[in-house]
Amino acid sequence: MPTRAPQERRRRRPTAAGVLLSRELITETALRLIGEHGQEALSVRRLGAALGCDPSALYRYFRNTDELLLAVSDRIIGDAMTGFVPGPDWVASLREMALRVRDGYLAHPRAAAMASYRITRRENEFRAVETGVGLLLSAGFPPAHAVRLYLAFIDTVLGHAALDAACQALPRERREADEQAWTSAYRSVDPESYPALSEVRDELYAMAGSSFELAVDLLLDSLAARAAALRVRT
Repeated sequence: MPTRAPQERRRRRPTAAGVLLSRELITETALRLIGEHGQEALSVRRLGAALGCDPSALYRYFRNTDELLLAVSDRIIGDAMTGFVPGPDWVASLREMALRVRDGYLAHPRAAAMASYRITRRENEFRAVETGVGLLLSAGFPPAHAVRLYLAFIDTVLGHAALDAACQALPRERREADEQAWTSAYRSVDPESYPALSEVRDELYAMAGSSFELAVDLLLDSLAARAAALRVRT
């Protein structure tokens, strides 16, 4: 999709399908199409067909498909954070924030793979970063530490959330085959070659689940310990 300068429309006209185009409608349609068809759905041809408009009309709202992808990514963040109000417990608030991000990605697993590593530079992302950094500042971390620790927190959250979403996006039979491997293929390994696996063979079923919440809790425990040590030093 080539880059073209967006143009303001003084009067919005309905498309052939009888709908009024807007950035919000185009973003919502792109998110739906990605969910149905994957990354290849992000084209002006598919979007134009879905919206009942000439594909060139989309350039009035987005310069190119990358700008549209950033809008889709920001929409996922906005949906995830809707209604979130941090409480007095900064650790509990960060945990809720993490769970919301994961839920947002699981709601749109195919789009999550495209969105997790992008910086949207848009309002929903601004608010999310403001909230996360603000919580760490409220814990007593100085600005430089708060920024670095937020980066570690959000990268952990996004990485694990994207992994869960990628698993969710797999065809059901492949996902189930991968999950069953822990209690079939791994249980049958040679004890002499894999003594550690043999020792935990009866616990390997846990590997079929998500490590998201455990990873987040481990990180939050570390952040809480750092905050406590900082209070002692000061």
